Amino acid sequence: MSTTAPAEQPTIMGHPRGLAVLFFTEMWERFSYYGMRALLILYLTDHFLFADSPAYALFASYTALVYITPVLGGIIADRYLGFKKAICYGGILIMLGHIGMAFEGAEAALGAGGVVERDATSLQILYLALALIVAGTGLLKSSISAVVGELYTQQDKKRDSGFTIFYMGINVGAFAAPLVCGYLAAEYGWSWGFGAAALGMLAGLFVFVRGQKLLDGKGEPPRPEVLRSRIAGPLTQEFVVLLGCVLSVIPFWFLVQNGEIVGDTLTYGGLTLVVGVVIYAVNNLNPTERDRMFALLLLIPASILFWAFFEQTGTSIALFAKRGVELELLGMSVAPAQIQSINPMMIFLMAPAFATLWILLGKRGWDPSLPVKFGLALVQMGIGFYMFVIGIESAADGQKVAFIWLVMGFFFHTTGELCLSPVGLSAVTKLSVPRVMGLMMGIWFLATSFANFVAGEIAKMSSIEKTPGEDIAVDAALPIYGALFESVALWAVIAGVVMFLVSPFIRRLMHGVR
Repeated sequence: MSTTAPAEQPTIMGHPRGLAVLFFTEMWERFSYYGMRALLILYLTDHFLFADSPAYALFASYTALVYITPVLGGIIADRYLGFKKAICYGGILIMLGHIGMAFEGAEAALGAGGVVERDATSLQILYLALALIVAGTGLLKSSISAVVGELYTQQDKKRDSGFTIFYMGINVGAFAAPLVCGYLAAEYGWSWGFGAAALGMLAGLFVFVRGQKLLDGKGEPPRPEVLRSRIAGPLTQEFVVLLGCVLSVIPFWFLVQNGEIVGDTLTYGGLTLVVGVVIYAVNNLNPTERDRMFALLLLIPASILFWAFFEQTGTSIALFAKRGVELELLGMSVAPAQIQSINPMMIFLMAPAFATLWILLGKRGWDPSLPVKFGLALVQMGIGFYMFVIGIESAADGQKVAFIWLVMGFFFHTTGELCLSPVGLSAVTKLSVPRVMGLMMGIWFLATSFANFVAGEIAKMSSIEKTPGEDIAVDAALPIYGALFESVALWAVIAGVVMFLVSPFIRRLMHGVR
């Protein structure tokens, strides 16, 4: 039977020592990402005086790019740099991006005729900083997960447990970041909040570089001699590849400012890939393989809807909390950015219970199928938004919504996430045929990226027309957010019911896969 590591190699609690290195590297990288993400929409509207709609558009184009670039970065790491180098170079780019975010520059102000006057240099530094983070995330995100996989053999029974421990690092970083960065930004200024995110990535790089010897040679370049070979004069292949990664910041800098191009690219690119997969499945796969591929394609729209609704947390829900919620908990004031710690905290509390629940249901043959779990996730997402609506309707005239309704909404969003998120990538590996699994994984990430773009379009429905920098009255803000949240809740529940209705058909296409 295969073991986790050769006998002479020490382990930590039965797992390879390298897992601890990757856990803390990922934890700090996610700290930097979620810390900046919690501040971004507030920074755009408060510091740069963006109107709601363009702020949502910028946020959406940025997060969409963050989720699609790991597909490209994974190819670069797999074929050229190796995962360890990709993690280091990606981490450096991310850290530089956060340092750029920490450069506030002059605060925007209203000029003659109510025109917003922004410091052009500060604004371009913002766009460049976002582009650096996009490029760096592309290199780092997929690579670090790949190294976790390399620590274990395919047959190792501790492999899934190792990934579970690793993903806990994501939630630790996601929980701590809004609390720390949100507090620093609120108390000392934006540069302190973004600076903390930069220090988080620096800490992650320090852990990874210092702990590389514990990785036991995993994540090395596939052909190190080729990587060192000279291409033109003194320029090695590694230098040329790295230069290409750095230069990719230029198109990303352009794209974060032009969300409509990002949206069109994701839409038409995604449709082209799906049509290509359908044609391939019809012409090259046997009936069982073809049906399973079609089942996966039918699950993707439900995933897009779920994440598009879920990602309102960083956009419409963030501004709803700032403008319309009484941000006080147990007598303590809560910074608007800090509300984004609620979801990862609930993940900690509820993930073990859900894992146990699925095991118990499975022993009795009651474990819901994949399409039913997707339907449950969407219905719970809808219930979460209805909690916001109830809170808005129960608020007295001129009063803000009680904090408990925000917590209740996030509770149902989290239970929905626990129904869908753990099985999402698993569905790709179970339903795809091995020879096109990489392509299907790319389509899945493309769908997640598209969901983030759609999230921005949905958030625009709550855009409030006002003079930049003007505080909006609670009575004026709450009906606008209430209308959006009620619509989202309705569509989420309808989508969930549709998934329940079509689940028998999708299950037949899955041919026994659960």
